[in-house]
Amino acid sequence: MRRATVIVSNSVPAPLAARMRPRSLDEVVGQQHLLRSGSPLRVLAADAGASVVSVILWGPPGTGKTTLAQVVAHSSGRTFVELSAVTAGVKDVRAIMDRARNDRELYGLSTVLFLDEIHRFTKAQQDALLPGVENGWVTLVAATTENPSFSVISPLLSRSLLLTLEPLTDDDLRALLRRAVEDSRGLDHGIELADEGLEALVQLASGDARRALTGLEAAAASALAGGGAGDAEGEELGAPVVTAELVAASVDRALLRYDRDGDQHHDVISAFIKSMRGSDPDAAIHYLARMIEAGEDPRFIARRLVVHAAEDVGMADPQALQVAVAAAEAAQLLGLPEARIPLAEATIYLATAAKSDTVVHAIDAAISDVRRGGFGVVPKHLRHAHNRGSTLLGHGRGYKSPHNDPRGVLLQQHLPDELADRVYYRPTDRGNERVVGDRLARIQAITREQ
Repeated sequence: MRRATVIVSNSVPAPLAARMRPRSLDEVVGQQHLLRSGSPLRVLAADAGASVVSVILWGPPGTGKTTLAQVVAHSSGRTFVELSAVTAGVKDVRAIMDRARNDRELYGLSTVLFLDEIHRFTKAQQDALLPGVENGWVTLVAATTENPSFSVISPLLSRSLLLTLEPLTDDDLRALLRRAVEDSRGLDHGIELADEGLEALVQLASGDARRALTGLEAAAASALAGGGAGDAEGEELGAPVVTAELVAASVDRALLRYDRDGDQHHDVISAFIKSMRGSDPDAAIHYLARMIEAGEDPRFIARRLVVHAAEDVGMADPQALQVAVAAAEAAQLLGLPEARIPLAEATIYLATAAKSDTVVHAIDAAISDVRRGGFGVVPKHLRHAHNRGSTLLGHGRGYKSPHNDPRGVLLQQHLPDELADRVYYRPTDRGNERVVGDRLARIQAITREQ
């Protein structure tokens, strides 16, 4: 068997993910629902003269948005121009539009404009794209990780075809990794990828091709630096083997696909809250772990726990709010990694607590009345007699203190006349609210003669 060698060069090679970028649509792994015969991407790639609507590629990171755009442009023979919404401004967009119009009118050349992270473009910047797209000076291929319905202006969205990319399947990732090991552009058989190492990389990637290849590159570098393996003295060593243990040692931890400013942030926090609301502590702890491992600010998590305690648990377990506030204070005091423990404790408490949203309904109904002008005037006997003038006007006259009644409550109107019969708070029979409801019924039998 031959020994694998490390080639030392003064030039720094491109990252493995860049070297393995597909050169044609046939090399693309995954997204086959977008690459069927006759699809817009196939037509755009096959014929530079074809009139094809602009497209917006929406999907998670590492699913091939940039790859598809570049392959389409290079396959069709069109001029390919790439912009990043992070660095480009309106001036850059207009300059590209002018050049594309001249190329089309003077030389008959078509231009594909690939715009990465279009969701970061302001409305003014997106408006600057409209003339070129509408007049056909450019075929826009835009990429975004956020829902275009919220991040792309309507005129541009209506002039484009929205194509949704899906996370790569495990089988897609296995095929991609094996190709990278064997291909001359990749590792060229310089290492062997053990089955358990392959599965570890697949799990690490979580549907992201770029992450899979980056993990493979790191593990391969560690394997090559450590040399080969042999089982007898003098035996020629084979190619180094990438095992699951080597993957774990080379890649510190799985970097979750989680953009704190994007859809993943909102999706995970939504799942976290709905899992607690659904009384599923295991699911809630899972999403809490994802946020912590992705680097979410523990103060943000703590705030959501406090809101959930008041909004979804409410009077069914008033202790829940105290637990959530205590967890927030503890997280602020401790910081990570210790903060994970009080956050987890509060998460489990809230998930297993009785639930009631009657507090939300009560305050929202009252606010609705006030906003509609349905608030009336404060009854005179409840007004503050703070000076002689107000006393002469009868403020406070006729007020009866409940402390003077042996029951601690008495018949008295507190709401304005216009709302005298209004009921905002309607307790459920869940958890502590059953006790509250029974007590409130006895109170209102006296205070309202119900």
